[in-house]
Amino acid sequence: MPDSKKTLNVEYIKSLVRTIPDFPKPGILFYDVTTVLKDKTGFAQLIDALAAYYLEKKVDLVLGIEARGFIFGPALAYRLNAGFVPVRKPKKLPAPVARVSYDLEYGSDTLEIHLDAIQPGQRVVLVDDLLATGGTMEATIKLVEQLGGEIVGLAFAVELDFLNGRSRFPNYDIFSLLHYDE
Repeated sequence: MPDSKKTLNVEYIKSLVRTIPDFPKPGILFYDVTTVLKDKTGFAQLIDALAAYYLEKKVDLVLGIEARGFIFGPALAYRLNAGFVPVRKPKKLPAPVARVSYDLEYGSDTLEIHLDAIQPGQRVVLVDDLLATGGTMEATIKLVEQLGGEIVGLAFAVELDFLNGRSRFPNYDIFSLLHYDE
């Protein structure tokens, strides 16, 4: 185990990610980050690395995408001295919402955000656990654009490079800590 949570050890963090074949359906290899979360050193290093990337970028809000973005988002927002905004699945938010539907690798879904969550011109970082094909992040970008936010960057703990989700976002700064080629 690394000596200090301030020393980034990508291979150590990567070794904590559990892979589960055929979840949630046959043919999908699921990258489970909950095993990183339970390791205090790995989790601290992951958040520290994400925060270090955005510290000088004057971020007003961090948006966390349901569900694992809710874990990384508040911790990152705290480190950036920014607010946190949840992006939720339908019917979970009590006030009026903006909504967008989108396709996933294995189905479709809808995301919502409170209409008053972002003020025009606020600088936001969007965070999720994993970038696969990019459908969920693309939907979140549409929500931010509807509300007039300025996207500073897209942050991920894990990126599945072989799915080329990054190619959907040529106009955005993307930071992913862990990369997998298959």
